[in-house]
Amino acid sequence: MRRVLILGSTGSIGTQAIDVIAANPNRFEIVGLSAGTDAAQLAEQAERFGVAHTALGARDAEQLVRDVESDVVLNGITGSVGLGPTLAALETGRTLALANKESLIVGGPLVTRRAAPGQIVPVDSEHSAIAQALRSGTADEVRRLVLTASGGPFRGRGRASLADVTPEQALAHPTWAMGLMVTTNSATLINKGLEVIEAHLLFDVPYERIEVAVHPQSIVHSMVEFIDGSTIAQASPPDMRLPISLGLDWPHRIAGVGRPLDWTTASSWTFEALDDEAFPSVALAKRVGVAGGSFPAVFNAANEQAVSAFHAGRIGFLDIVDIITEAVDTHVEPDGDLTLEVLLDVEAAARRRADGLIAARA
Repeated sequence: MRRVLILGSTGSIGTQAIDVIAANPNRFEIVGLSAGTDAAQLAEQAERFGVAHTALGARDAEQLVRDVESDVVLNGITGSVGLGPTLAALETGRTLALANKESLIVGGPLVTRRAAPGQIVPVDSEHSAIAQALRSGTADEVRRLVLTASGGPFRGRGRASLADVTPEQALAHPTWAMGLMVTTNSATLINKGLEVIEAHLLFDVPYERIEVAVHPQSIVHSMVEFIDGSTIAQASPPDMRLPISLGLDWPHRIAGVGRPLDWTTASSWTFEALDDEAFPSVALAKRVGVAGGSFPAVFNAANEQAVSAFHAGRIGFLDIVDIITEAVDTHVEPDGDLTLEVLLDVEAAARRRADGLIAARA
């Protein structure tokens, strides 16, 4: 029986994790729940599962991690506010099932230095796929990682045709049902850029050996190419409950958590190159990742401000990546050690800088 603490329990990842746990009551027990703002749904979840320990907001979630005994902490919080709970979970020595990619992006070496080998289990479908494929060989046998991308709702469109994209169109993802921030990030492919940085940090593979391929069917969730020419791909119908279940009980698999592919029905899987002109966010993310330090924190903070402004009708769709680019290009790396306090100061400054750029366009 694994005792599970779910952070972000009312969000997409959290509710699907609850589905997995509810279907496997002899395998998991929920010992704590946290939500961002939805106190009513949090209370309903706590009553349903008899959970005595709950928290509202990221700061209280961090304290919950420190106070509640658990075997695994699932961090499904959205945004960089998840960094504190991520660091707290690592400090306790518990397994961290990480769906909050922003805390790894912002925290970078602060997170990786605190993590024991194998302590972080990725929950993103792409990184879960890579983690599964990497079990097929040793680290020195890996040639490159290939992250797949659905291409989002605007795959195949040129840059000029994206100028008048509306928030409603950006939220119409063809494959996945996600929250506002992640869905918008998938439309700009910022999400894929964040995942490239995350893959580098999780698997210690240089950026020049991490690539992105567009795969509209979202069946192959990512691949690992080995030095002998073999490519190991993880394939399954798109369903986040599969990587969530692996995060909760890695490396063990849970029977029936997802449906298998139907090999008796004809189907086609296609792969194509990413259009860097229409979607420059992945190339920008690689540049940010190579720069390292606090640059990824600037990238993430500027994106969060720009996405919020886009949905408020203050800027256009193409302005999102343009604002991030300008914020990154004007950033000066602070002197001295990169501590949590320094990162938080950098992030706050990046948000102010992005807000200024937004105001200039509004």
